[in-house]
Amino acid sequence: MKFSTKAKAFAIAALIALSTAQPAHAVDLTGSGASFVDPLLQACKAGFAKATGHSYVYSSTGSGTGKKNSDSKIGDFWFSDSAHTASTKRSTVFHAPIIAAPIAVLVNLPRKKDIYLSASTVAKIFAGEITKWNDQEIVADNNRSVTTTIYRKDSTGNVKKDSKGNPIVLRVGKKTTYYTLPNKPIKVVFRADGSGTSNNFTTWLNGVAPTIWNKKGNDAFTTAFPGDINAPSNIGRIVGANASQGIATLAAKTPYSITYAEKNWGDAYGLRAAYVSNATGQFTFPDSAAVSAFLGEANQDENGIVTYDYSTKVAGAYTLGIVSYMLIETSYADKARGAAVKELAEFILSPACSANDPKLGYVVVQGTFLDKAKSLIAKMNK
Repeated sequence: MKFSTKAKAFAIAALIALSTAQPAHAVDLTGSGASFVDPLLQACKAGFAKATGHSYVYSSTGSGTGKKNSDSKIGDFWFSDSAHTASTKRSTVFHAPIIAAPIAVLVNLPRKKDIYLSASTVAKIFAGEITKWNDQEIVADNNRSVTTTIYRKDSTGNVKKDSKGNPIVLRVGKKTTYYTLPNKPIKVVFRADGSGTSNNFTTWLNGVAPTIWNKKGNDAFTTAFPGDINAPSNIGRIVGANASQGIATLAAKTPYSITYAEKNWGDAYGLRAAYVSNATGQFTFPDSAAVSAFLGEANQDENGIVTYDYSTKVAGAYTLGIVSYMLIETSYADKARGAAVKELAEFILSPACSANDPKLGYVVVQGTFLDKAKSLIAKMNK
């Protein structure tokens, strides 16, 4: 699996094909679902309109709503950051994993200083076992010798791979970190709505720290929570908000808080992304190279559903990288509308959309994953 944040030659060809095959009339599309993808979709509106003549509006109401709306045929397309495997899913709806990005562990601390959190520490914080910033385990994570892997990158800033598809390591760096953590309670902010981000985050917690986070991942954070989230010690200290923007807004207003969301929400609201440990013991940052190294170890089944390897031994892998699924129809009653949705899927998949603004932090799916996504999209609107 290979990812890139820059436009490739196929994107140019795709856009030429789109621009020379303008529809007889414009189609106005409606979509809903995951808030994780919303910044990218908003950024790509103008480019899609220019390339195809079509337009779309997207409501970032959460993955749970995206699944429900696809079940009820509300709108034309839907996004979910977790697979839709419920019995309510219609047989004509399928998954196209066409957007990739990291989930970041975001903190609101007064010092603008790098913070390091081991996977087990993150699990204990969100499970309510660690409740103070100067807890000995957080102190230990941030006052130690840290090893980091520096990848060789190409001219686009992406990791280079060898002939076998393995990331090429430029060098391994070491440094000693010092951080005097504040003697303050940790305020945990979680997604209160049905969220694929919550599903991926809690699945990761269960995968990397199963003895601490002993419940399986779920779209509902409260359902996946390993203890009693309504215990007196958690009331007022662990709080929820809707959508990625909602939790980022609340965390930004709440000193000494911690939350989880796509990294660009943290950038937008002044929250700092943590370096998080992986199975090799290295601490990695949620950037495109580290995410692509992790996603390169993932598997995709014939239905497009992705399985992640949280125990990967790729040294510099950031193991909280995910893909977001576009839920789309095999067959549309309105063929012109179906054709427009297909063009939208192809445009989003292309670097022309994902590279629209590299600061957004999304990466373009390529390699075998790109081939699978394209083969699934080809089944649309038959």
